[in-house]
Amino acid sequence: YDLFSPTEASKLVMSYVAAVCGKGAEVNQVKEQLLQSNPVLEAFGNAKTVRNDNSSRFGKYMDIEFDFKGDPLGGVISNYLLEKSRVVKQPRGERNFHVFYQLLSGASEELLSKLKLERDFSRYNYLSLDSARVNGVDDAANFRTVRNAMQIVGFMDHEAESVLEVVAAVLKLGNIEFKPESRVNGLDESKIKDKNELKEICELTGIDQSVLERAFSFRTVEAKQEKVSTTLNVAQAYYARDALAKNLYSRLFSWLVNRINESIKAQTKVRKKVMGVLDIYGFEIFEDNSFEQFIINYCNEKLQQIFIELTLKEEQEEYIREGIEWTHIEYFNNAIICDLIENNTNGILAMLDEECLRPGTVTDETFLEKLNQVCATHQHFESRMSKCSRFLNDTSLPHSCFRIQHYAGKVLYQVEGFVDKNNDLLYRDLSQAMWKAGHALIKSLFPEGNPAKINLKRPPTAGSQFKASVATLMKNLQTKNPNYIRCIKPNDKKAAHIFNEALVCHQIRYLGLLENVRVRRAGYAFRQAYEPCLERYKMLCKQTWPHWKGPARAGVEVLFNELEIPVEEYSFGRSKIFIRNPRTLFKLEDLRKQRLEDLATLIQKIYRGWRCRTHFLLMRKSQTVIAAWYRRYAQQKRYQQIKSSALVIQSYIRGWKARKLLRELKHQKRCEEAATTIAAYWHGTQARRELKRLKEEARRKHAVAVIWAYWLGLKVRREYRKFFRANAGKKIYEFTLQRIVQKYFLEMKAKMPSLSPIDKNWPPRPYLFLDSTHKELKRIFHLWRCKKYRDQFTDQQKLIYEEKLEASELFKDKKALYPSSVGQPFQGPYLEINKNPKYKKLKDAIEEKIIIAEVVNKINRANGKSTSRIFLLTNNNLLLADQKSGQIKSEVPLVDVTKVSMSSQNDGFFAVHLKEGSEAASKGDFLLSSDHLIEMATKLYRTTLSQTKQKLNIEISDEFLVQFRQDKVCVKFIQGNQKNGSVPTCKRKNNRLLEVAVP
Repeated sequence: YDLFSPTEASKLVMSYVAAVCGKGAEVNQVKEQLLQSNPVLEAFGNAKTVRNDNSSRFGKYMDIEFDFKGDPLGGVISNYLLEKSRVVKQPRGERNFHVFYQLLSGASEELLSKLKLERDFSRYNYLSLDSARVNGVDDAANFRTVRNAMQIVGFMDHEAESVLEVVAAVLKLGNIEFKPESRVNGLDESKIKDKNELKEICELTGIDQSVLERAFSFRTVEAKQEKVSTTLNVAQAYYARDALAKNLYSRLFSWLVNRINESIKAQTKVRKKVMGVLDIYGFEIFEDNSFEQFIINYCNEKLQQIFIELTLKEEQEEYIREGIEWTHIEYFNNAIICDLIENNTNGILAMLDEECLRPGTVTDETFLEKLNQVCATHQHFESRMSKCSRFLNDTSLPHSCFRIQHYAGKVLYQVEGFVDKNNDLLYRDLSQAMWKAGHALIKSLFPEGNPAKINLKRPPTAGSQFKASVATLMKNLQTKNPNYIRCIKPNDKKAAHIFNEALVCHQIRYLGLLENVRVRRAGYAFRQAYEPCLERYKMLCKQTWPHWKGPARAGVEVLFNELEIPVEEYSFGRSKIFIRNPRTLFKLEDLRKQRLEDLATLIQKIYRGWRCRTHFLLMRKSQTVIAAWYRRYAQQKRYQQIKSSALVIQSYIRGWKARKLLRELKHQKRCEEAATTIAAYWHGTQARRELKRLKEEARRKHAVAVIWAYWLGLKVRREYRKFFRANAGKKIYEFTLQRIVQKYFLEMKAKMPSLSPIDKNWPPRPYLFLDSTHKELKRIFHLWRCKKYRDQFTDQQKLIYEEKLEASELFKDKKALYPSSVGQPFQGPYLEINKNPKYKKLKDAIEEKIIIAEVVNKINRANGKSTSRIFLLTNNNLLLADQKSGQIKSEVPLVDVTKVSMSSQNDGFFAVHLKEGSEAASKGDFLLSSDHLIEMATKLYRTTLSQTKQKLNIEISDEFLVQFRQDKVCVKFIQGNQKNGSVPTCKRKNNRLLEVAVP
């Protein structure tokens, strides 16, 4: 690559910035992204020219943002006028953009096959073959570098693939060729010769082949309410193809710049400093110069103008403004050339736009004629018919050319193609075809192709767009403090060790460097306002140090007189001091440095003295405090010793007194306990004597009772002996049976189960003859405990259990979902509409009591997809409302509900059938899905029964019909494995079948 190009110079500047900045993981990432943005933009925006192997074919301005530490935070890139005509045609000895050659050289066979490309350059019409290979350039290695750079900058894999697909599509567009075909009306129509390339392009971009083929053959013109479709001849078809390729690549490049900006932009919003790096194409004079060279040279004229204003003109005006004696140095001011090009009335760009917008036949020749009329007297404009030529008709100029005398020399421009390139027209049919692409990136590049956003306003021309961009750039540069890097080419052969003196002198002359050097040599090397100058050097003079109480200029005069600086080395301006020789400034800096060292020594001396005095005073104060604390400690310790001694003596005396009192109390207690023991023994003796007497008396009474009982028994046996023999068996049986039944009931009492109605436990049957009794007792007991359990219910609980009982009768052993709903209480209004302010509008619209409010999924009849709705059931109506806005979508009276259908499987789908001919049935039945199907169906059944006195038909079947508007659709439930787990899915198979897959 040419090391003298602005591109390489800007890369060196960025590398230097990255090298001198701080370190850290986040800072390194930002620096790496800023540096790696260059290879990506170079691949897509640079190309080999006859003078440079890596020439920028676009302008780039990068703002690098820094924090207060000087670490980079991010950046923003602006691009100007990509030379998109290079995509379809390159001058002899030049190449297309690098990315095309890098892709074909460095991509793997798998990637090329995916992009439908071949490695041979000669297969593509858009690639020039005479300079396809460049010595010293490895396109394959550069492709790997670009892919790695895209990854570092932040491109996702699918984004990088999409970009390469667009590049491949542009390459293959050049291979589309057309042939003429005559129509019946005599007009020529273009047809594509080989549709294989078109087919592959459509497969890459996802465009319908017939749509793109028609866009290449027809053009539709819209004017207000009218549309006119015309056929394209072969020349127009080739123009449409090339226009599409240029626009596609240009918009891709703009998208790349925006995508890079998203990655490298600063993430924080703190105040930051900005450094701008401008890398833009240099002045170009080729053998054939066209619209692109005209625009590029116009940009260079504007840059030269701002260079003149910020260096030569500004510096000389400053000397005059400050009252410095100055001999004016003449220089060429190119403002007259800029006015020739950009003047809004008579400028070349204004006339080119006017010619493009003019109705009627517009050609490059008419544009040149207009230039000859308007610019004929301008001293920097020449053409064959201009009055500035040496003769009235200058035969040295070709007919279709004009010449402009730029600051860098005269340039001859071929007027051919100026109007078309300035129009930059892309037929609306092609824009709409690109917008219909299945390729997301291509679709986003052509937003004007959206039929819903058709804009009949003519788009701005390429010249006016570039003029506005240059104006914005100039305004931005005016706010910066510029530093210029001038790149001088030593020769035109791109070879080392060859120095062409004439070429270098020419470049130095037209860049204005000679005038700049003369101004610098005749002027002053350093200037500074009086206040900061006095503030910086005031320590060099005793009169100005430490504070000067007069005007700043007087202080500077005193300072310079004290330092004995020669008068010819400086001058006093109105607000600044001007120093001619840098040696004088270096001397001031050396003196300041020495003085600062002396001042630092003085500050250290004073500080050390203050620190020692402060340390001494602190030590003396500390000694006083320590002595006071020690005396306090000694007195406290002595007091504690005296106090502890007194406590010991007191404790011994108190102990002796306590032990004496304890002995007296123990003697008294022993005397009391002896008397108590004697009395207890005496009372025991008396009690035992009395017990013995009572036992003897009781024994005698018991003996009399036993004898009397035996006597009575003997009498009874003698009297009833004759009856006993006849009824003995029956009596024994009844007695035994009575004892068995008594024992049975006592055991039942001890083994009685709990009072819970769901308790299934019951004591086993002890005897076979009690089987019926045992079962009857079990039934009676269960009814009794159920009654006891029911008596505890409130009215609300009774209603819930009635609904549960109704659900059991409707769905038990019929619906697989029913067992899981038994343990779940029926809540009804799940959404709590009365409490939620989000549904205030919905609450106000419903005056009846809400029986159930739940979010359900309404199945779309067209595709089987679901939409969330609020299901509301009141005493008289069934309503469906939007979940987000709360707006009521459907309201159905309960009298119009004829049937509810559902499957027998474990899903929540159900259909609400409406009465045919009713107002609510105009859109057909409802197919819904809910997590509380059993509850909703039960409440709907009970409410309908209560209001209409008719039972609602509940149909449970794995296939049922649903009325959707005028069509009846069969809903079929099947078993299947679902990708999303245990959630049933609904899919429309055809116009008559809706299939629900239940896991």
